[in-house]
Parts: sequence; structure tokens; C-alpha cells
Amino acid sequence: MVDPGPAVVLDAGRALRPTGALANGALCFGLAPLGLLVLVVGILLDLTPVEWLGACTVAAGMALLIGRAVLVSRRSARLGVLLGGALEGLPAGQVLCDGGDGPVFANSAFAALSGWRAGEAPLDALERQFSGDPESALEFRRLIDRVQAGLTAAVELPVMAKDGGAPEWRRIQGQPVVGFPRAVHWRVEDITARRELEQVMRREQAKLVDFMEHAPVGFFSVDQEGHFLFVNGTLADWLGCAPTDLTDGRHRLHDILSTPPVGGTPYDLLDSGGADQRGELRMVGPGGRFFQASVTHSVVVSDDGKRVHTRSVVRDLTPEREWQEALHRSEQRFQRFFEDAPIGIALLDGDGRLSECNHAFLSLLGSDTGSVLGRPMAALIVPTERDRVSTQLRAVQEEDAAAVLEVRLSGRRELTAQLYARRMAGTGLILHFIDLTERKSLEAQFAQSQKMQAVGQLAGGVAHDFNNLLTAMIGFCDLLLLRHKPGDQSFSDIMQIKQNANRAANLVRQLLAFSRQQTLQPRVIAVTDVLAELANLLRRLIGETIELKIVHGRDLGLVKVDQNQLEQVIINLVVNARDAMTGGGRLTVVTSNHTAARPERREHETIPAGEYVCLEVIDTGCGIARENLQRIFEPFYTTKEVGSGTGLGLSTVYGIVRQTGGFVFVDSAVGEGTTFTILLPRHRGELRPAESAEPRERLGRDLTGSGTILLVEDEDAVRVFSARALRNKGYQVLEAKNGEAALLQIENDAAGIDLLITDVVMPQMDGPTLARHVRRLRPDLRVIFISGYAEDRLGEIDGVEIAHFLPKPFSLKQLAGKVKEVIREGR
Repeated sequence: MVDPGPAVVLDAGRALRPTGALANGALCFGLAPLGLLVLVVGILLDLTPVEWLGACTVAAGMALLIGRAVLVSRRSARLGVLLGGALEGLPAGQVLCDGGDGPVFANSAFAALSGWRAGEAPLDALERQFSGDPESALEFRRLIDRVQAGLTAAVELPVMAKDGGAPEWRRIQGQPVVGFPRAVHWRVEDITARRELEQVMRREQAKLVDFMEHAPVGFFSVDQEGHFLFVNGTLADWLGCAPTDLTDGRHRLHDILSTPPVGGTPYDLLDSGGADQRGELRMVGPGGRFFQASVTHSVVVSDDGKRVHTRSVVRDLTPEREWQEALHRSEQRFQRFFEDAPIGIALLDGDGRLSECNHAFLSLLGSDTGSVLGRPMAALIVPTERDRVSTQLRAVQEEDAAAVLEVRLSGRRELTAQLYARRMAGTGLILHFIDLTERKSLEAQFAQSQKMQAVGQLAGGVAHDFNNLLTAMIGFCDLLLLRHKPGDQSFSDIMQIKQNANRAANLVRQLLAFSRQQTLQPRVIAVTDVLAELANLLRRLIGETIELKIVHGRDLGLVKVDQNQLEQVIINLVVNARDAMTGGGRLTVVTSNHTAARPERREHETIPAGEYVCLEVIDTGCGIARENLQRIFEPFYTTKEVGSGTGLGLSTVYGIVRQTGGFVFVDSAVGEGTTFTILLPRHRGELRPAESAEPRERLGRDLTGSGTILLVEDEDAVRVFSARALRNKGYQVLEAKNGEAALLQIENDAAGIDLLITDVVMPQMDGPTLARHVRRLRPDLRVIFISGYAEDRLGEIDGVEIAHFLPKPFSLKQLAGKVKEVIREGR
């Protein structure tokens, strides 16, 4: 603001007109300057009316004395100047107004603070500052009204900055001058700095209060009676209440303690008492909410020893305890996962030594903890792979990468494992081991099984083609034998051809047995009865140098198998045992019951849970080398000399047993002997007697018959032989090379055909498809299926049940017998 310069205003013409004693003195002596001096001093000293009167009386007396001495004194003039200078030097604006609001005195500070100019009413200058703020202007008018009413009043108002900046604050005080009607002393102060300081202090105080209220710890204070003086919001929240619920005087310190101290004072927390108390305790809120707390409690006594208050800090231990419990559970869970993991886990330190491992890893090695921990990992690898594995593990540690290795471990047993290596935080490694030993073995066995299956499929396909050829060979031999009797020169030649064809048929049957594609005729039998029937034959087969012992189990179960095939299995095993005991020995056949309570793993087979009948063939021969055990069931594999065997014996055993639903295992030791174990599913049912052979003998005596037969066969030789054989037996035979031709003949003459004989596998329309079409035309027409494949393999094809089946190769008598049997059933 502009400094207007000295502002001491002494207007003699507008001097205040005093009343009472002061007025009489002034009038008596006419010393207006001295009276003014007394007036200003009284205002500055804020004198009461009585004090004013005394001061004026004194001043009048003095003035009378002085006036008597000197009417006009330079000393009085100098005193007025000094007083004006003193008022001028005050930092607050000072204005003395007479009864008409005109200024009697105004200092320069007032002009600077209000913008007052000479000739202007001081109150107008002040009011002009608040014209921009209606509320401030209204408040200023109220101030004037109160002062003019004779009251001392003050107000603090903002002065808005013209540039839009922060406002300045003024404190304006009006005080009526006692003894001078309507005279007012106005005081104006710049309180901007004070207001800013107060605002800063309020903000800091609010921050402090907010910090205290929401600090992460609880604060409280109680008096000597235990009443709460202060509780912050944090502690109140922990107790489930508001701070005022505790400071309302109804609750004491011991009310929030689960177990208050015994004895002591109402402001004690612990039994021990004292000026400083620390410990853990349980706090309970008014609503019953509780928590475990750690408390620091200080007792403060006033100087006079009469008053006590506390400074207490509370820390909620619940999160800490929950965190500790969670950490404990996490450690337990990790330890359980680590120890109970199904794969081996090992931790290596920076030097590559085992620092920790789980139970699965120890089981892999077959070692205990003491013999493994602290050892270099390389020492657990087979020597030939140590350098390679060590190099790869160092690379993982240096490059912070992961690696997957296949290693061989050297424990109590050599095993193959897949190793996953990864660097841990720090310099160590974590290793995971998965045992691949069994998987490698299973892979090899699976490959072997796949090979055997492929050979089996090949054998089955070859057998099918051979059966067609053998059917024609055996059939035409039978036709020739009808014309050449035993005394004929060609009879022996024909018989030689037929015998060799039958031998070839037996070989084909062995191939089918291996490939599990032979035709079975299972029935319920007792293994004990089968062995009793074979006992004499087996003794003749093994010779006199070998002792035969048959041990029957008690309460032996029944089995449902093809008896002929089971006999072949037993004979093949006995013959193999005989050949293994060239210098004599002992052969033992043992039967027993076997129960698998749960699936059992034996070699590469898994035996389902159930009941089985066990048949063991045990010899004391030379045994089988370990490297040959996995191949003994392969077709054409033999350890015998060239010309001593075909290599189909054990493969036939394997095929028959597996086709029956059983299992065959072998245990052998070189120089000690071999044990073959056969497990057949136990049958829950009754023993059925064997079918009588009388019908077969009657058919053998007379195979002739009558009726019309439709023969469908794509192999010309088989069809020609079959047609001639049936015609020779008195039947009328219609021939068809395929299913389409046969179906056409049935549609043209459906009523005249008594029997349909059809091959199963034919191009375009096969036998089952032909039978399905025929059933729609002639539901009562009987069908005989012929095939080089097994009946069990065919089963039910496209909904057509295979009721009558004649496997290839068949002879003339077998064909004629089957036809007569089926035609007789249909009549």
C-alpha cells in the first residue's frame, strides 16, 4: 500500500468537546492541546470512566497550575508532538473519530492497511475493502452497529486480492470513548501471518490427530480410577466399538481385560504393577470381541502426587500369530509334499553335493539318508556317464537354465531315471528323478508284443490261405480214395499226399493257435480229470529216465476251456521239459487254486483281481538263459538243434492260454530247472458231462442224404470239391462264385433250397451279408458258414449269428457229416 506519510491529525476546529470536570478544566485554562494529550493517553491505557475522571481532574489541576504559570507553554506543544510520534510508530492502524465519524487522529499504519485518503471518512475506506465480498461487508456493518450502540466489538475479515491471489486478513476493533458521546477509537491490525500460522497449526494438529486415530497400533490413557481419558480409533476397532463407547465414563481399564490383574490399582495391566508394565494379555471389547495383545503401559504421576494417568501402546498380535500359523502350515505342507512326492527329489549345494533328499529318492537308490547326504551327485551316477552328467549340471548352474537328462543311477540296483535339473535361488540345484526302469522294460516288452502280434496277424493270414489250399488237397484226396481201394497201386500214393496235407493242417492249426484265431469248443471241465486221462500218455512221452509226479490241489476249481487245446498245452510243456532233461530228472505237475485280491503285476502282464486255477509244470533240466526268456514264446524261435523242432510249441501254448483268457509265466535258472505257470479263470458253475460220441459214429456209418444245397465259395478248387462230395452223397448242389449270384438264385427259386453253405470272406458281398439278405426271404433257411478263420474271431457279424460253422480245412466226411447233422435238425 502507498504510505501517506505522517498522519497525525489535530483539528482544533473539530476537537472533541469534553464534558464534566475535564471540560471545566479545559474551559478554565483554554488548554486544548493538553486536554487532547490526556484524552489520547486515556485511550491508549484503556482507562475506566472513574480512571478517566481522576486523570482529567489531575490533568485539570496540573493545567491550572501550569496555566497559572504559563498560558502557552512550548513544553506542552513538545509533549503533543512526542505523543503523536509514539502513536505513529505503532504497527496497528489507529483512528480516533469524533461523534460525526470524522477523524481526529489517524496514523500512517491505518492509511496503509485501509487505503484511507485525506478528506475521506475512515469507515468508508474500511468498508470499501470488503465491497467485493457481500458476507464480509455485511459483517463489517454489523460491527459498526454494535460499536455505535456503545459496545466494544471486534471482527476478523478477509480482504480479497485484486489479482485473485490469497486474501489478506484484518482484525478491526471498535471501542467507544468513555465521556465523549459517539466518539470511537478504531484499531486495525494485519493478521494475515497469524491466520496462516494458525491454519498451519490446525493442519498439523489434524495430521497428528489423524495419525493418532489411525496409527497401526492402539493408544489409550486412563486415570487413577481406571476411567478412560483417551482411546484412539485403531484400538476401538480392535475391540469392536467406538472410542466414545469407552470414554463415556461407564467403562474402566479392567473391563476390557479378559483376565484382570489380581490386586493392584485400577490402572494396572499386569499383576506385577509398577511404573512400566510390558507383556501379553487378552483384551475383550464391550461386545465380546477379543484379541491377543502386546502392551507397553507407563504410569505417570503428577508433581503433586495427587493425579495419575497412563500412556499405553497396544499391538494386535492376531495378524502376527495368523502369519506364523500360516507359515507353519506352509512349511508342513511343503515338507509333506517334499517327503511324500512320488518322484525322487534332491537338493544340491554349490559344490554339487547332496544337501537334502526325500524318501522316494532314497527308495530309488535303495540307500538310507546317512549314506547319501554330503556325497557328490556324480558318485551316484554309473561311472561311464559321470562326466557327461556333471558337465550338463554345471551348465545348468552357470546359465540359470533347465535341463532334462536320462541317467543311470548306481545304487543297490542299477536303474534308469529321467532327471529334471533347475537352478534354485542362490547357487544350488533342485533335481527331480522319475524312475524309467520299469517303463523301459515295458517299452521293450511292448515292442516284443507288437512284433509277436504282427507275426500273429501274418500267421493268421497265411493260415487262412493255406486252409483253402489244404481243403482242396485233402478233399480231392478223399475223392480219389473213393475210386482207389487199399489194394490199388495208387492208394498208397494218395494216402501219402493226404497224410502230408494233414501234417500241414496241423502246422496251420499251430499258427492259428499262436495268433489266437483257432476255433475253440470250450466247456466246463476239471483239470484233475484231464491230467488223469493224460497220465499214461505223459509217462510214455517222457521215458523211463524221468520221474513224473502229479500233485493235485484240494477243492480245485473248474475251468471253461477247450479240452483238446488244454491237452495240447500240457503235452507241449511236458515235451519241452523232457527235452531239457536229457540225462534224466524229475517232472512235477502241480494244480492249485490261486486268488488275486487285487490286480497283480507279473513280468509284463497284469493279472486282474479274481480267482484262478493254477497249473504248474516244473522240471529239473538245464534251464533257460535270461536273455532267451523274453523270446521263448515267439513263433519259430527255438534253442534246439536244427531239425529238432519247429519253434511253434511254446508259441502255441501262449496263444491257446491267452485265447482262453488265461496267463502263462515262466521262471527259470540255468542249471537248476524251469517252471511254467498257467493261470486259468475259475468258472462258477457245474461240471457238464462230455457229449456222447454215438451221433458221430452213426453219421460215420451213413453220410448220405437228400435235399437241395446252395454252395457259395469264391475259391474254385474248394467249391468244385465240396460240390462233387455232396453230390456223391445224394444231394442236389447249386453253385455260386459270389454272394450276388447266390442271392439271385435264392430269389428265383427260394422254396426249393434246403441249406445254404457259404464262405465267410468273399469279395463284394461276404457271407454274413448274404445270410442277412437270405433271412429276409427265407427266415427258416439254415446256413453253414465255412472259413479258414476261427469261429471265435468271427463271432456275430453285422447282427448275423454264426449258428453252424465248419472250419477249413475239412475232409469229405466232415463236410458230409456237418451237412447231414444240420439238415436233420431242420426237419
